[in-house]
Amino acid sequence: MLTRLLFVRHGESVHTVEGFIGGPRACRGLTDRGHEQAGAIARSLVGELQTTRPVAVYSSTLRRATETATTIAAALDVPSDQDCRLCTWHVPDYADGLTHAELREHSITGGGVFRPFERDNETWAELVTRGCRAVLDIAERHQGSTVILVGHSETVEVSFHALGLLPLYRSFDLTVAPASVTEWQTNETPTAWPPPRWTLTRFNQTAA
Repeated sequence: MLTRLLFVRHGESVHTVEGFIGGPRACRGLTDRGHEQAGAIARSLVGELQTTRPVAVYSSTLRRATETATTIAAALDVPSDQDCRLCTWHVPDYADGLTHAELREHSITGGGVFRPFERDNETWAELVTRGCRAVLDIAERHQGSTVILVGHSETVEVSFHALGLLPLYRSFDLTVAPASVTEWQTNETPTAWPPPRWTLTRFNQTAA
């Protein structure tokens, strides 16, 4: 049974354009362009998934992701659910809404994989661990089906750790375009041990 996971980054967001930290309180959702991008990727997926309809759409709980997911789910006529584990960084309350320059004022020394870069922030290892658990839980829940996961650039990065089994510290970076699709597939049991072989069938594909 083929399990397909389609990771979609949210459309262009207000927080990215204006340059502030868009946590659960400060996120103001998508720009007008971002809504257009969400509509374009939704229409593209409707045309593509005529014979293999997705069974569900999942998203992070942040407004920019839920707005993108709502557009996609409505176009595909499938249910949508939210999972906070698909979020980008879980920033501390004080950081929500700060500019990037203001956040750097809270930097601590020795930040890295297992130590946060800013005071009281989440570590990269913590982000990857919670994200990987969410991805594998969803894959197990919908084994043999197609699922869309709407999140952030970090959500797409996490897929390389959860499914590609890359180490926490990669030797390369990823650029993930707004409203782009990254897809992984496997014919094996998603939660098998040893871990199954997943195939990366596309990365960073946009509707344009």
